[in-house]
Amino acid sequence: MLQTGQRFVRYAWVDYKQISAHLPIAVVAAEDQNFPKHWGFDLKAIDKALQDRKSGGRLRGASTLSQQLAKNLFLWPGRSLFRKGLEAYFTLLIEVLLPKKRILALYLNVAQFGPNIFGASEAAKFFFKKEAIAINAEQAARMAAVLPKPRYESLTTPNRYLTGKVKHIQNQVRLLGGASYLTTL
Repeated sequence: MLQTGQRFVRYAWVDYKQISAHLPIAVVAAEDQNFPKHWGFDLKAIDKALQDRKSGGRLRGASTLSQQLAKNLFLWPGRSLFRKGLEAYFTLLIEVLLPKKRILALYLNVAQFGPNIFGASEAAKFFFKKEAIAINAEQAARMAAVLPKPRYESLTTPNRYLTGKVKHIQNQVRLLGGASYLTTL
């Protein structure tokens, strides 16, 4: 645990093998279903987001796990073309230099799961009082569900929206074939 000013940052690194197989597939199902197949950019998701925006829909992200990792490791929050350009550069480096399993391991270790709570290990300990290897499918889906807004959504007291999102993620995991979807990584 690191102390920053008046706040504590909860963070601990764990090896991919120390994370329940339920979490990687839940995160892929929630955030980037084409993760095993793309080279850092999901062009179909980007095109769909642009089409939705053009037809009056809300602005939504189409970032892959690799793009999110690039942002989390090397960049700052916010939206600008300059930052997006740097993100693209780092995403390409990540995809060229690292195997998919390593990218997923890094992502799960740096992702924010709650206010000042980073990484699967600390999130599992803080929210479920157990090691990351011991979380079950429902807990993994809850962890994946908060990823877009970890400072605003609560793993411990999920609202109706989050509960619905957890069910959706669990259904997507089933449709993908469960953890076996990631065996080719």
